[in-house]
Amino acid sequence: MHLRHSVTAAGFWLGTLLPIVYVPVILAGIDSMSRLSLFVALLTVHALALIVGHDYSGSRSR
Repeated sequence: MHLRHSVTAAGFWLGTLLPIVYVPVILAGIDSMSRLSLFVALLTVHALALIVGHDYSGSRSR
C-alpha cells in the first residue's frame, strides 16, 4: 500500500512540474525530427503521469 501511494504521489508531482520542461524545448524550436520526438515523448510521459497521479489524495483541498 505504501508503494502505491508513493507512485501516485510521484505521478502527481511529475504531472504538475513537467510542463516547466516544455519551455526550453519550445524556445529551442522544434525544427528537427529528434526535437519533435523529444516533445512527443514529453507529452506522453506527462499524460501517463497525470493518469497515474490522478488519485493522489494530497492534491485535494480538505
